[in-house]
Amino acid sequence: MKMKKLLTAALLLGGLTASAQQRPYYTQYIMNNFIVNPAMAGIENYTDVKISHRAQWVGLDGAPVTTYFTIHAPLKKSSYDVETATSFHRSGFNPRGQAYWQNYEAPENHGGIGFTVLNDRTGPLNNFSATGTYAYHMGIGPHTALSAGISAGITNLRLDASKLQFNTPVDPAVAGSGYLNNVRPDISAGLWLYDRDFFAGLAVQQIVPQKVVYNTNGVGLEQGKLVPHMFLSLGYRMFLNEDISFLPSTTIRYISPLPMGFDINAKVQYQDLVWAGASYRYQDGYAAMVGVNISSTVNVGYSYDFTTSRLNTVSKGSHEIVIGFQLGNKYGDWCPRNTY
Repeated sequence: MKMKKLLTAALLLGGLTASAQQRPYYTQYIMNNFIVNPAMAGIENYTDVKISHRAQWVGLDGAPVTTYFTIHAPLKKSSYDVETATSFHRSGFNPRGQAYWQNYEAPENHGGIGFTVLNDRTGPLNNFSATGTYAYHMGIGPHTALSAGISAGITNLRLDASKLQFNTPVDPAVAGSGYLNNVRPDISAGLWLYDRDFFAGLAVQQIVPQKVVYNTNGVGLEQGKLVPHMFLSLGYRMFLNEDISFLPSTTIRYISPLPMGFDINAKVQYQDLVWAGASYRYQDGYAAMVGVNISSTVNVGYSYDFTTSRLNTVSKGSHEIVIGFQLGNKYGDWCPRNTY
């Protein structure tokens, strides 16, 4: 129990300083890159809704718990035929086989909008944010497009002072002061280059560095600084045979003054029905992922993370589920066309 309390205190301290990642981790961001990069808003020809819940380091008191809701859609839908190859599931035929991608064309120039609500709780610290997004997609080649997006909103950092444990005695009025709120603007921006075979994205979250100070009765409880987070994403899709596609990808993270971190991911998909994947996070752990496209409207993904750090002595791993809804998908696509 003492070890758990010590780790909880370390998690709290890390969330308020520039010495740790201040944004939530996601294992299945490949299912929803919009949660990382605002340039993804409106990339598909329907309204994309995602709901996710992540319980990190299960078994550790005060470990991070992250829940989010995202929705984004194009302002103008493409005019390609209502019935596409993926509208049908003929026996022995892959609707997303190599022939389908040979005829792939970049989407028409259009704008997209989105909205994100996120709540991330670690011990006595709670981070709630709500942001709106606009992106513009522009064709730069027969089957290549580039998009740019920006998100803006607010972040509410709330500290439950009654749950803090102080090393030295303090005024009871401070220790029992309840919830302390700190509201700050939240701005992110990104670029996304996508093609029938590859993607490359660059995103910056928390663009504006800001100091965070919690005060009550003139006494400072904790202070730190929110710093920018940069993400570079790269991926390439290839076919192992007519029915199975393979997508290796990586995401590189930079948060000053930390050294760069990165993930290496691999996703294997059977037709447009089911997929499985694995991920390695440098000096942190491994993850396994599975997903199924239930219909042209609903898809579900699940992942389990195993940490290789010292936290594995008290943690039972991390669980994450993502449920997706493709609203207004009258074209019948069972899986995304412009994201993999």
